[in-house]
Amino acid sequence: MTYEEARAELAQVVERLEAGGVSLEESLALWERGEKLAAVCQEWLEGARVRLEAARKPAGEG
Repeated sequence: MTYEEARAELAQVVERLEAGGVSLEESLALWERGEKLAAVCQEWLEGARVRLEAARKPAGEG
């Protein structure tokens, strides 16, 4: 799953939770899915940060 896909689905999950009108069981399932999607986004962002830091290091350092 790409960062963009995870972020878009996470936004949909948040909208559904904020809109209300879902059962407690469905709310919990949405929350759990949101947590997983947030973790995917965090992994992508951390990977990007590591790559940027590596690219910024002068040649021969590292």
